[in-house]
This record gives sequence, structure tokens and C-alpha cells, in this order.
Amino acid sequence: MTSAHEIANHYIATWNAADAASRDALLASHWAEEPTYHDPLMAATNANELIGLVGAVQDRFPGFRFKLTNTPDGHGDFVRFSWGLGPDGAEPVIEGSDVIMLENGRMKHVVGFLDKVPATA
Repeated sequence: MTSAHEIANHYIATWNAADAASRDALLASHWAEEPTYHDPLMAATNANELIGLVGAVQDRFPGFRFKLTNTPDGHGDFVRFSWGLGPDGAEPVIEGSDVIMLENGRMKHVVGFLDKVPATA
């Protein structure tokens, strides 16, 4: 079984993938068919929408990178962790926490929470 840390790293890698080919490859390798994503600002109900969200975040925050900000943990088919988004090598300006539900060890449903969002984000 894939560890919570590995799942979280694959998730972060998906959001950091700067090009469509890399995003597609990560989705094919680590995500279940027809994944969903929901946070207070965005939602995706299938793989194409999820890839579109990742691309939109990449476009909105050029040069920013996601990083884990705690040690991921999980039980059963659930993984939770916190992350930060900011310029590479700097403190995150946006922070959040996500819970992932797995299906056969692959990411199926994500519920995201925004813990810190500047007024201009």
C-alpha cells in the first residue's frame, strides 16, 4: 500500500506540474478515474476539469510552488495534510489543508480547506 506521505507527494507534484503533459502523466499514474475536487473557490467533477484547475492555478501564480507544511497522515482510504503555496524558496502566501479519499490506492475525491488567503489572491 502507498503511504500517506507518498500520496501527498504525488498530489503536490500534480499541482506543481508546469505543463499539460506532466499533469496528464501524474493523473494517469496516481489518480482514480473521474476524480473530484472541491474547495471553497473551485470544483472539478472529472479528470479534464481537474487538469484545467491545476493549469489555471499555474497561470494565476507563475513561479509559485506548492509544498507540504506538515507530515501527512491517514487511515483506511483517507489521507490528510497541509500545504503552502508561494514563490519558490519563500514563505507561502496561501495555506490550506486537504483530505483525500482513495480508491484502490489512487486519489479519487479531494476536499480542500483554505487556511490562509491574502485579500489579493
